[in-house]
Amino acid sequence: MDTVSFQLYSARNFQPFSGIFRQLAAAGYSEVEGYGALYASLDDATIERTKAELDDNGLAMPTAHFGLDMLEQDVDRVLKIAGTLAIKTIYCPYLMPDDRPKDADGWRGFGERLQTASVPYRAAGLGFGWHNHDFEFVPLADGSCAQDRIFEGGPDLEWEADIAWIIRGGGDPFAWIAKYGDRITAVHVKDIAPAGQNANEDGWADVGHGTVAWPALVKALAATKAKHFIVEHDNPSDIGRLITRSIASIRAY
Repeated sequence: MDTVSFQLYSARNFQPFSGIFRQLAAAGYSEVEGYGALYASLDDATIERTKAELDDNGLAMPTAHFGLDMLEQDVDRVLKIAGTLAIKTIYCPYLMPDDRPKDADGWRGFGERLQTASVPYRAAGLGFGWHNHDFEFVPLADGSCAQDRIFEGGPDLEWEADIAWIIRGGGDPFAWIAKYGDRITAVHVKDIAPAGQNANEDGWADVGHGTVAWPALVKALAATKAKHFIVEHDNPSDIGRLITRSIASIRAY
């Protein structure tokens, strides 16, 4: 796998990002993925400076997360940020617990809401999709999962498949890849520590140093539309270790 990306949320506690960009470039990454707090509150000059720092380190930001409120309420701002940073695909990343529907109809309606939110971005030539966590894979009363219903309501939504969260939600990632592989355009590559380990890192692990069957998953994902493979760790204790060990593992698959 020649092109490996890095979700900058993983480095939010290891500032400044200018130093992170240098580490990523030195380790061989060619892409990064942005997240809301990185740019949502920045002024134009700071966003332009961030683009310059990415360019200086040979890094691109083809994918990015934006919160649903911003996507719906500040379309022009999102499009301007995407244009400045050369973002090509936007993924809506999360829904707070209090905002989550309770049944299949509600989740289908949420998919319709995402579909509607996607219209101006797809009209501008950008890809638009959903990034999962674990809650989408808990069976609903009708036996389906929220992930199914979201895609029913949003027929044009792409999927950034977070494999480790599928597993934590009780899902079989191979089955979900087979079911919706035609929607998968990006993948979050992260790992789950063996039971009882890495409690200080919320049970996550560097890629290749946990229990997720990544060699087999990479083969399964080769049949999908996935173009971006994005290293992530929600709470690393050593950012340099995460950066170097994860890309070394991925290159071996």
